[in-house]
Amino acid sequence: MSVRVVSASQAAEMDAAAIAAGVPSRALMQAAGRAAAELILARYPLESSRGVALYAGPGNNGGDAWVAAAELARRGVRVRVTEVSPSRTSDAKAEREAASAVLTHTRPDGSEGVIVDGLLGTGAHGAPHGVVAEAIERIGLLRSHGRNDVRVVALDVPSGVDATTGETPGVHVRAHLTVTFGMMKRGLLVNRDAAGAIMVVDIGLGATAPSGDAMPLVDAAFVRDAVPPILAAAHKGTRRRLAIVGGAEGMAGSTILAARGAMRSGIGMVKLVVASGSVAAVQSAEPAAMCARWPAADAEFAGIYEWADVLIVGPGLGQGPAARTFAERLLREWRGPVVLDADGLNAFAGDAVVLGRLLAGRPAVITPHAAEFARLAGVKPGDVNARRFEIAAELARTIHATVLLKGVPTVVSDGTATDVSASGTPVLATAGSGDVLGGIVATLLAQGSDARRSAAAAAWIHGRAAEIAGAGRVRGVDLDDVIGALRDAWRLEVPQLPAPVLAELPAVGESF
Repeated sequence: MSVRVVSASQAAEMDAAAIAAGVPSRALMQAAGRAAAELILARYPLESSRGVALYAGPGNNGGDAWVAAAELARRGVRVRVTEVSPSRTSDAKAEREAASAVLTHTRPDGSEGVIVDGLLGTGAHGAPHGVVAEAIERIGLLRSHGRNDVRVVALDVPSGVDATTGETPGVHVRAHLTVTFGMMKRGLLVNRDAAGAIMVVDIGLGATAPSGDAMPLVDAAFVRDAVPPILAAAHKGTRRRLAIVGGAEGMAGSTILAARGAMRSGIGMVKLVVASGSVAAVQSAEPAAMCARWPAADAEFAGIYEWADVLIVGPGLGQGPAARTFAERLLREWRGPVVLDADGLNAFAGDAVVLGRLLAGRPAVITPHAAEFARLAGVKPGDVNARRFEIAAELARTIHATVLLKGVPTVVSDGTATDVSASGTPVLATAGSGDVLGGIVATLLAQGSDARRSAAAAAWIHGRAAEIAGAGRVRGVDLDDVIGALRDAWRLEVPQLPAPVLAELPAVGESF
């Protein structure tokens, strides 16, 4: 079963459901703290050998820290704890007392190799203040005080980061690793800079936790289940035919990138349908693809529909009334699977209802980034990012199609079910990246996967290729590298994670 992506309130509900089902609340705390201690020793053995400094808050997050402190001390690690204020919950008080039997109560002296943030948990809101804010500032100083060998580990969420929104209204911890408990918190996926690498660990919630509106986190196993196999007797026809309509003069590159994404993802044949002035450029740049100029006569439009199994409409299509008329005709007459992207979306800015009438009744996916989404739906880009986990489903219901909302993280919804893909790095934050993604989506759609699962699987593969291509770097890596890395991404290797780890995401960006 996939790890679920939840808000702070959903996390609290799932904890409560497990406790109501008979799991002691203190057992959850003990499982969380012990798992964190195990991962600290496994991931940072050299750093932890110099000692571990823990900062414990007054709530249950502080209780997790006391459990981790005791476990590390039992393993022979020199542990020093800063208790910013006395424990307030009964479980945290009990774990502080239990830890006292194995700890020497001395404060950290700055020589420790690992710093553990156990100050604030998922229930915290607003800017930290008082002694908690001072402790966060202290952690920040130790992290950045000219030492590259100190590692900061946050328990559940970095303190000062909102578990639902990822917002940081005041000081906050920037972790190298966040060990989060039971479920993936939305805020961690939004604020990857603060979270660093993320590990989700099992603390015993299991099947007792209700799914509610929690969203699956897409992973390699999800993609394996979603993507139809290419059988031994396959040929270019059974692998399906894709027509990419776009490529106005001077913008042929968008169609070429979409074709390359598709060809690296298993499509059988590609035809680039571009402006007359782009034909020579397309044929020169991509000899493996067929090419045709934009249709004008009815017979030329019919020729596209008779040949294709799926259409992409939009890459480099251009803007203005002519582009809108062209896109409308294609969507009205072609009733097969379609992917709409870029200028194909911009043509319907503010007319989501009209677009919905054109898309209804067949498998369809749109792939907007926040600005394209905002123009289509008539909202502000900031609203899109603030509500990305809900707003994709709302638009999907309006346009009768699957919405793949690109960003950090990518959210995919058909209006009924929603998936979240958190693969990828800033390598993808470059022009043309969405065209490659569109080619992947169209390939899976043509080969029989349903629209939402096609889009979610494509988003994950696209991001995974960026991770492979960059290998932790951003500068010096381009889209050619990403397209080349699709070969390895499609191996769909499911990592064997050590118990109790349920999922792991790497740190992304150059700050790590």
